[in-house]
Amino acid sequence: MDKSSQITEKKNVEVKKNQAPKALIYSLFSSLFVAALLTLLKSYKILEIEAPVLVVVRWVVIAQIILYAIYKRSLTTWILISMIVGAEFGHDLPQIAIGMNLVSKIFLRLIKTIIAPLLFATIVCGIAGHSNLKQVGRMSWKSLVYFEGVTIIALFIGLIAINVSKAGVGVTVPEAINQANAPEVVPQTTAEIILHIFPENIAKSIYEGQVLQIVIFSILFGIAVAMMKEKYYGPMIRFTESLAEAMFKFTQIIMYFAPFAVFAAISYSVGHMGIDILVNLFKLLATLYVALIMFLLLVLFPIALFLRIPVKKFVKAIAEPVTLAFATTSSESALPLAMERLEEFGVPRKIVAFVMPTGYSFNLAGTTLYLSLATIFVAQISGIHLSIDKQLIIMFTLMLTSKGVAGVPRASLVILLGTAASFGLPTWPIYIILGIDELMDMARTAVNVIGNCLATVVVAIWEKEYIRPGKEIVS
Repeated sequence: MDKSSQITEKKNVEVKKNQAPKALIYSLFSSLFVAALLTLLKSYKILEIEAPVLVVVRWVVIAQIILYAIYKRSLTTWILISMIVGAEFGHDLPQIAIGMNLVSKIFLRLIKTIIAPLLFATIVCGIAGHSNLKQVGRMSWKSLVYFEGVTIIALFIGLIAINVSKAGVGVTVPEAINQANAPEVVPQTTAEIILHIFPENIAKSIYEGQVLQIVIFSILFGIAVAMMKEKYYGPMIRFTESLAEAMFKFTQIIMYFAPFAVFAAISYSVGHMGIDILVNLFKLLATLYVALIMFLLLVLFPIALFLRIPVKKFVKAIAEPVTLAFATTSSESALPLAMERLEEFGVPRKIVAFVMPTGYSFNLAGTTLYLSLATIFVAQISGIHLSIDKQLIIMFTLMLTSKGVAGVPRASLVILLGTAASFGLPTWPIYIILGIDELMDMARTAVNVIGNCLATVVVAIWEKEYIRPGKEIVS
C-alpha cells in the first residue's frame, strides 16, 4: 500500500470515529419534532401543556445534541451547540444567566492579549521576511481599492434597505428608555479622525486596543527591519517568526475555552434582554439581516465565483472563526483563528498578516451597512425627513468615521451616536436600538469576518500567490 492510500485510509478511520450513531440521529430528530409540535400546540392554545413539561422536553433534546457533539469532536460543532444551550439556559434561568457575562468577558480579555503581539509579529515578519517592499506597496493599494469599493456598495445596500422597509416608521416607543449603558460621545472633527489613525504611544495603543494604530506601527517597523544590515536583520526576523508561532499556539489553547465563552455570551444576552422589545423592533432587525444576506449573495458570492475561489472549501475553512465572531459579537475573538485557517486554505502568511488586520480597520462592510441603515432609522423613528442629498452626505461621513472602529462589541454604537450628534439627529432612538444591538451585532460582526477573509484570498490571487488546497498556485 502506497503512502497516499495509507493517508486516505487513516482519514476515513478518523471520519468514522467522529460519526454519531444513526440511532442517536434518529432519536434527536424525533425529539426535535415532538418539542416543536408541543410548542405549537401550546402557542395556538390547542392543547394545555404546563410550562415545566416543555422545559423538560427541550432539555431532553439539548442533552441529545450534546451527546452528538461528543461524537463529532469538532470545535465548530461545540460552538454551535453552545449557542443553542446558552439560549435555552438564558430563557429558563435568566437570573443566573445574567451573571454568566463574566465568563465571556474573561474569554475576550484573553483574546485581546493575543491581538497586539500577533499583529506585530505577523506584519513585521510578512513585510521584512521577504524584503520586497514593492510588493507591500502593491498589496496596500490593491487592498484599499478593494476595501473602499466593497464598503461603498455595503453603505448603499443599507441605505436602500431601510428606505424600502421604512422600519422606523410607526415603531412603538417604550415608555422607559434605559440610557445607563450607552457610551457618551463627543463629535470628532476630520482632523481628529485622521490623527486617531497614527499612534502617539504604542503602549497606549496596545492598552486601548487600537488595531489600526498597531497596524501602522507594525508596518513602519517592518519596513525599518527590511532596511537593516544582515547582522541585525536576521535575529529580528527569527524573533518575529518565533513570536508568531508562539501566539498561534497560544490561540489554540484559548480556543478550547471558546464553547464556554459562547454559552455564557448567548445565555447572558437572552437572560437580560428578553423578547418584549423585539416585537417593536423586529422590522429593523429583519431589515438588517435581509440586507446583510443580500450583500453576501449579490457582492461577496459573485466576487468569489468570478475569481474561481472554491466556495465550499472557503466556507468550511472560515466556519469556526465566523461562528465564534457571531456568538461573541467580537471580530477580535475570531482574528487569530481566521488567520490560521486562511493559511491552511492556501494564502501565504505574509499576505494574511498584512490584509487581515488592515481589513479590520478599513473593510468593516457589515458595520458600515448597519451604520447607514441605523442612522436613517433614527431619523424615521424621530419623524425627521432626510432628503436624498442629506442621506448621501451622511453616507460619505460614515465612510470616514467607520474607519478604525475597534473589533470589539458595540464599538459601532459609538460611531452611530457620534454621527447622530454631528447631523443634529436625536440620540434617544439609539438607546432603543441598544435593546437589540447584541442581536444586530452578531450578524454584522460575522459579515465583517467573512468579508475580510474573502478580501485576503482576493489579494493573494491578485498577487498570484494563492495556492488552491492540494493544487497549483492561482495566477
